[in-house]
Amino acid sequence: MKTIDILIADDEPHIVRALSFIFSKAGFIIDTAVNGEEALAKCLSLMPRMAFFDLVMPKMDGIQLCKLIKAETLQQPPYIIILTCKGQDIDKEMCLKAGANDFMTKPFSPKEVLEKARFLLGE
Repeated sequence: MKTIDILIADDEPHIVRALSFIFSKAGFIIDTAVNGEEALAKCLSLMPRMAFFDLVMPKMDGIQLCKLIKAETLQQPPYIIILTCKGQDIDKEMCLKAGANDFMTKPFSPKEVLEKARFLLGE
């Protein structure tokens, strides 16, 4: 079984490329998904240490995805950060209530995303 540090799930290719570049350059092992169903399957099989999910994705949104992952009895569930263009307090509240650990709005600072991942993963 492949071990990864970070799973990136977003249906916007430029976001996936940007995050993949940032984390790979910093030495993290990453994998990607383009929709919520693929992200769920990869989370359950690869068990990443951290996951970045888009709030709005095809097949399953970030909130549904968080709920399903948190409902699984994973020994070590990933630290989940939701990325979204929606910066309303209600969106953040819904994500956190669904099981996300954190919430970041797009556009994001590459430096801030990397610092957050390093801090949370103890790197």
